[in-house]
Amino acid sequence: MRIAGAIGRTKQAVAEAEMAHRLGYDAVLLGLGALREEAVPELVAHCPRRRRGAAPRGLLSSAGGGRATLDETFWQRFLEIEAVVAVKVAPFNRYQTLDVVRALAASGRAGEVASTPATTTRSSSTFWPTSPASLQSASSAASSASGACGRVARWSCSRRWKRCRHEGGAGTLELLALGQQLTDANAALFDARNAFRGCIPGIHEVLRRQGLLAGRWCLDPREDLSPGQAEEIDRVLAAYPHLADDAYVRRTATGG
Repeated sequence: MRIAGAIGRTKQAVAEAEMAHRLGYDAVLLGLGALREEAVPELVAHCPRRRRGAAPRGLLSSAGGGRATLDETFWQRFLEIEAVVAVKVAPFNRYQTLDVVRALAASGRAGEVASTPATTTRSSSTFWPTSPASLQSASSAASSASGACGRVARWSCSRRWKRCRHEGGAGTLELLALGQQLTDANAALFDARNAFRGCIPGIHEVLRRQGLLAGRWCLDPREDLSPGQAEEIDRVLAAYPHLADDAYVRRTATGG
């Protein structure tokens, strides 16, 4: 599957989505960062209403969205759109992730709309196949099937979560402890101490150390690690060497 990105206000986003369709992309990840002040009705109107010949075959959206908040009301309306095939859940606030889970469970589309893991500082429950009591009848809505870029950059433990889920909970206590270690590692990688300002450079730095990137440069040359972030990354690498699975990450990234 090939996924393109579309950003900007409606005219620009439509043009980018139509280009993605012409180039054979399967879906478009729609960013809402350019609509920071619009209310929910305007945000929903910005999104394609149905699959059309000149539109992408699928629409995704991010729970980060480039805005301060995309609340449950937005997600309920968004999930009514026929063209929506997935939601990329990527807030650092776990409660915003639950907004998406609740909306997806209530929508009745849990079996047809995928959700990808949250890039959250709390990892132990991201892959966990459980949900609040009111959602247990639609627990598939709370289960994630793929990994985020940051998750690969800071070591991929998703195989352990999936094995536990498929084996009826075997190794649960070990995974709960592992989740706390990942939370600590995430704080360094995503730069929680400095309001996540060094998030992208932090991901790039780990990818650089794994040999997948030549450097940690960003499009904005002023964007770099926060003061003390490199030392924090050194600390978690030394404290949790068992979390690193660099050989697996390299094989996954290169298709080996």
